[in-house]
Parts: sequence; structure tokens; C-alpha cells
Amino acid sequence: MSEHHASVEVNAPVHQVYSLFTHFNDFPKFMSFVKEVTYYDEQRSHWVAQIMGTREWDAVNEEWIPDRQVAWRSIRGLENRGRVEFSAMEENRTVVDVYLSYTPPAGVLGELVDRAGVDSRFDETLQRDLEHFAQMVEQAPPGTLDPMQSHYLFHSESVIAKGTITQQQRESMERDPMMAAQALEQRDATIRQQAAQQKQAVEQQQAEREQQIARQQQAEAEQEQALMQQAEQDRQQAQQQTAAEAEHPAVEDTPHPVYDTLGGRNASIPATTLGDRDARNERFPKYSQDPMQARAPASGPGHTPLLPETDVESPWNTAIRGKQPENLEESEQQKPPSSEEESK
Repeated sequence: MSEHHASVEVNAPVHQVYSLFTHFNDFPKFMSFVKEVTYYDEQRSHWVAQIMGTREWDAVNEEWIPDRQVAWRSIRGLENRGRVEFSAMEENRTVVDVYLSYTPPAGVLGELVDRAGVDSRFDETLQRDLEHFAQMVEQAPPGTLDPMQSHYLFHSESVIAKGTITQQQRESMERDPMMAAQALEQRDATIRQQAAQQKQAVEQQQAEREQQIARQQQAEAEQEQALMQQAEQDRQQAQQQTAAEAEHPAVEDTPHPVYDTLGGRNASIPATTLGDRDARNERFPKYSQDPMQARAPASGPGHTPLLPETDVESPWNTAIRGKQPENLEESEQQKPPSSEEESK
């Protein structure tokens, strides 16, 4: 069997795309190779299509899953089967994949002819008609489930526009109230009115866009002019200030050592080893030469020797033990008499 595949992305919800595709009898209104689809009942239909010449078959529906898949297989005529899958990518975006396979007529000769180039041409036709379906859906009012409300029907490449539909398809459309002359006139009037409204909306949007651009350009021009005026004023003020300074040169004043410095009070007093001075007198003379000698000088002119270190009795020991003797003789006198001395 010869197998074919085509895919297209439709900017519409999956339920709307699924419902519009299941109107098989409307295929000749926007497709280029399906000449007839008429119904026997809810499950069986008759097809006429341009596949290596005009081919006919009866098909039965099978494996239909709402909003996901439709499928069919032939029960008489050209042996073929097909499946269409609907995949919701986003809320308003659906991918449609068509898988179609058929047995070329005339046996081996048909297979040779099919491989010689007919196969690739049919792939192109199938892809182009699937794109026509996407256009039909996208040019229908939002949410509509009837292909007759689409503005894309009867386009120049459709079978009806070319006048190649079958007599049975023509009779079927004549029995359709939507294909009556008055209904078609009303449909054309509605399409023209909607097209005029859409054109007016587009022109209005274009006019608003042009007005916005004009306002933006005017604001930019005004801003540039204001900047130029400000620059001119700054230049004139600079010239006047320069002339005034030339006529009256500034007198340089000697800064005050305390009040004209960044540090404030005593910031201009020189730093010493101990830090900033708070007075004129140094705390320890000659500290920068020898800090230890400055605190306790051991020699030098005017040096007064320190008193010698002496042991001083602790007042606590005196209170507890009494006053201690100052020398050895006094200590011997204070000793109590021994037992031998008492016996004597």
C-alpha cells in the first residue's frame, strides 16, 4: 500500500477543529482533490477523489474518539484507510495529523506509476488541502462549529470553484438549506460586512499608531529644543560669571587653624606620640625619645633618687599577732622563760 502523511497547526481550540473536520460533505467546498462526500447513514459514506485519476469508494467510520481522533476504512471501491489525530498544544492551538494509505489501482503497473512521481504529487496535494482546512477554520467566527460560516469556503482552488464536483454532490448541496440562493446571498452580505468592519478596525488601528508616532516625535522635538535652550542659558551664565571674576578677582584668605579645617576643633594641632594635643604642655616631657625614662627618669640633671624600699608591717598582722620586735635583742627579751630557768 502507498502510505502518506500530512500535518498542520491550526490556531483554534481542539474541539472546534475536531467538529469542523467531521463535516466530510463540506470537503469539496475548500479542498482540491475531494470531489464528492455523500452520506448513506451516520456511519457510511460515499467518496469520489482525484487519486491517479477519478476514484470512488464507500467507507465506514471506525475508532472515533471525540476531540482526539477520527478514522475510516473502505468497504468497496478503492482500497484505502485513513486516520486523523487532533493534538491540543495550547488553549487555542491544535496540531492535525492525517495518515492515509491506499492500494494503487491496476496492480503492479499502478504501483510502478505511483512510485514514478504520482506518490510525491499526492503528498503535496494532501498537504496543501490540509492547509486549506486550517485557513477555513481560522477564518471562521470564534467558536463556530459549522464550516458554512467560514469566509474561506469556495476559494479559487476548491473543487466547487473549479466546477469539477460530481452531479450527486451538486444535488446534495441543493438539498442543503445553507446552500440555497437566498442563504448564499445572506452569507455573502455578512462576509462583506464583516470584511468592511475588519478593514475599518485595521485602518483605525493604523491611524492610532500613526498618531502615537507623531506625538512621540513631537515630544522628542520639544525635549531637544528645551535641552538646547537650557544649554544656551548655562553658556551665558558661565560667560557672565567668568567676566565677573575677571573684574573682581577673589582674595585668598589664610585659613583659620581650627575653624577652617575639615576636622573641626584642634584638627590643625600637630599630632604627637600620644595623639592630638589638647593643650600646649606635654604630659610627659621627652616622651618621644624614651617613653619609660619620661615616666620615671633614673638619671639626668635634676634627678631626685627614689626612696629605698622598706618592709612595712601589715596592719592586719599587727592586729592579730601584736607588734613585732624591731631587732634581735628585743626579740630575745620577749621570749618566755624555759622550764629549767623557772626551776632555778
